[in-house]
Amino acid sequence: MLSLLSDPETWTALFKIAVINVVLSGDNAVVIALACRSLPPKQQRNAFIVGTGGIVVLMTGLTACAALLMTLPYIQIIGSVLLLWIGVKLLLPEDDEGNVKDNDNFWEAVKTIIIADIVMSLDNVLGMAGAAKGHFGMLFVGLVITMPLILFGSAMLMKLMERFPLLITIGSGLLGYVAADMAVGDLAVKDYVETHAQSLDILAPILGALFVVIAGKMISRRKRRAPAVEAHAASEAGDARAGVLSAER
Repeated sequence: MLSLLSDPETWTALFKIAVINVVLSGDNAVVIALACRSLPPKQQRNAFIVGTGGIVVLMTGLTACAALLMTLPYIQIIGSVLLLWIGVKLLLPEDDEGNVKDNDNFWEAVKTIIIADIVMSLDNVLGMAGAAKGHFGMLFVGLVITMPLILFGSAMLMKLMERFPLLITIGSGLLGYVAADMAVGDLAVKDYVETHAQSLDILAPILGALFVVIAGKMISRRKRRAPAVEAHAASEAGDARAGVLSAER
């Protein structure tokens, strides 16, 4: 153990893992901020800790399987579809149904953080696996070291989102951009795109961002309008019932 700690290569590998994780995790910080923005302050902190703890453990295992995962076609396409759904979902209004719902929202935020971050990290794991050189304990330590930096960035983003709601839309659009970028990089379509449709490298991410924002806004508007429509229908039904009773008298 002491010989490992005194080896310059160990510290070099840790530094590489940390840099790769921080540089490639800007979108991860956006997901954490988006997922936790509607929770009470105490639950925000707990969701940060539980969610990122799950990421560290799962990312270590995922990177251990990186070589296998990145040789399987359709992995990134499936992940991109999941990420598009998460991006749209994060734009929808939150329901307010008391403490039970708050608890549900906490675990929903944790689940969103873990799933989205793991999906977005599929194309990053090879870099970290290469830096770790098979020492997955070192990878775990590197992830633990860099996660506080990502948490700090998430907390800052969340405060900015509270002040500037437009950032919520921009953040969700970023998820759509990342999702479509992942899809065109999948092994099943990568060669075709590079040979016959190179423009998709630029167009697909833009279309992915637009899809998330437009779909999220449309569904959100419909959800907000639904209670008003139901209330109006109930009011008309009540007036009609009152009219019938009055006529009977």
